[in-house]
This record gives sequence, C-alpha cells and structure tokens, in this order.
Amino acid sequence: MKSTFLLKVDAAINLILGVLLMAFPEGLVKALGIPMEVPAFYATILGGVLFGIGLALLIECYVKSSRFSGLGLGGAIAINLCGGGVLAIWLIGDTLSLPLHGQILLWCLVLLLIGLSLLEGIAHLRNETTDE
Repeated sequence: MKSTFLLKVDAAINLILGVLLMAFPEGLVKALGIPMEVPAFYATILGGVLFGIGLALLIECYVKSSRFSGLGLGGAIAINLCGGGVLAIWLIGDTLSLPLHGQILLWCLVLLLIGLSLLEGIAHLRNETTDE
C-alpha cells in the first residue's frame, strides 16, 4: 500500500472525528453509547486538535514544497498509537460505564488506530527498502 494513500485515509479519519467532536452532537453521542461530558470543553478541544492533524496530513500529501510540510508518516504512526493505546487503557481499566454498543465502537476505534499504524509502519519500511 502506498504511504500517501494511507496518509489520506488517516487524514479523513482525523477530519471526520475532529468535526464530530467539535460539533459534539448530543443525540449522536448518546446513540453511539460513548461517554457524555458536560460541558463538552475537552471533547471540542480534542476535536480541534484532530482536525488540525487531519489538515497537516493533507498538507503532507498535497503540498510538495521543501519549505512547507505537514505531518509525515512517522508522526501519524505516533499519534495513532498514542491515541489507540490511551483509549485501550481506559477500556481495559473498566472505569467507564458504557453500554455494550459503546464498548464495541470504542474497541473498533482502538483496532482501527493500531491497525492503521501497523499498515503505515509496513509501508514506511517498504519505502525505505526500495529507496536503498
């Protein structure tokens, strides 16, 4: 898989999650069964950060300038592993009172983040071996 394709997928995921967290639609949050925080200050801040990461990934994909770059594959891997790892720790700790469908959704997100990191790492290693 090409690393630019993975960066675009990663960017799309970050942009979508960012917009959802910034909007923080109460009905969607309840329907998904994820924790509801009131006020939604931290969730909206996180949404802004994720949206910014998504934009940085798109810049990395589309802006080919030596003076201006976005976030490379290594940064995307680190962000996804950290986010997925922290979420997994919360879920393993079992301190969240979530309905089953909320737990399933969040575990799917953990798998998505860690799986995407693995694919990005493999793509990066393949690019390194072809560059040599």
